[in-house]
Amino acid sequence: RFVKLPRNIEELARWYMHYISPVSLIAGFLVDYYILLRRVDLWTTNLIFFIYLTIAAGCILLLALIETGRLRRPWLLAAVPLLPVVAQFAFGGLFNGFLSLYSRSAAIATSWLFIAALAILLLANERFVRFYMRFPFQIGIFFTTLFSFLIFFLPVVFHRIGPYMFFASGIVSVALITFFLYVFSKIVPEVVSRDRTTIARTIAAIFIAFNILYFTGAIPPLPLALKEAGVYHAVARTGDEYRLLYEPLRWYESYLRYNTTFHRAPGESAYVYTAVFAPSGLSTVVFHEWQHYERAGSAWVTDETIPFFIVGGRDGGYRGYSVKTRPAEGLWRVNVITEFGQLIGRVSFEVVEVEAPVPVQSATH
Repeated sequence: RFVKLPRNIEELARWYMHYISPVSLIAGFLVDYYILLRRVDLWTTNLIFFIYLTIAAGCILLLALIETGRLRRPWLLAAVPLLPVVAQFAFGGLFNGFLSLYSRSAAIATSWLFIAALAILLLANERFVRFYMRFPFQIGIFFTTLFSFLIFFLPVVFHRIGPYMFFASGIVSVALITFFLYVFSKIVPEVVSRDRTTIARTIAAIFIAFNILYFTGAIPPLPLALKEAGVYHAVARTGDEYRLLYEPLRWYESYLRYNTTFHRAPGESAYVYTAVFAPSGLSTVVFHEWQHYERAGSAWVTDETIPFFIVGGRDGGYRGYSVKTRPAEGLWRVNVITEFGQLIGRVSFEVVEVEAPVPVQSATH
């Protein structure tokens, strides 16, 4: 079907939403995930976020100035229908980036709620255009993106992680949005005073929601991320390489982070190998928490917790492994956690006892 080109600004905005926006949503996520936003500590990554935040703030200011009649230039008034689209583009880019980075670090078992919320915000952003004309909505979305950014940006800057850094991210977010509103109150006081109560309630609700998600483990512990993980029959380090022995995989299992079944011969041990990414300059302790499932009590029971000291900067993550001697038959999992108990990732598998060693393959990392 022939697509008629837009005849004016308003029709251009509708044309963008109908034809370009859905495609750019998918393309933007793929480009961010595989090319632009591979690491949280790259200056290019943070520059992209700063640009999007600046565009979003500029759109909010322009919309407020036009609404109050302080900007009356004809070409600006003609461009009004495009401003919400530009704001949507900026916020869409931010949510795309957050989904890309947070999903890399997420352990789905605990972080699915926050990742799902980001995905919903990203998808719903395509329908938010008319809401971008409302000042409280603009401020609420802007505060959400600001908080999401500072959660991993401050740890990268200060080379520290943990609840105190999350607390600092929240305080800085509130301080910045307060300063932003103060500037607005000097430029467009009637807009801020009109929606003061709604804005305060919105920011408070978002702040509380973030804290609930963080302290229930739903927010992944960025900037740490699990790059590789799996259960193996043997792991040995030779120089700068790790040699891993694993059971042959079906074609689809090569896309998973773990082998679902571990066939244990008499006297054999299980090795769990992980590579945890941390940004340059950040050193911390992570743990392998070995747990088995106790069917009688229908609960996971911790057998032992083994610490690792990791050093940031390696693109493929800091590598290490732990060993469980003759693990009993049944369901097992190894939680990769921070010193504060946050789940970075998880290796889940079932131990099945066999009479003789099974064939294995070798790989190096």
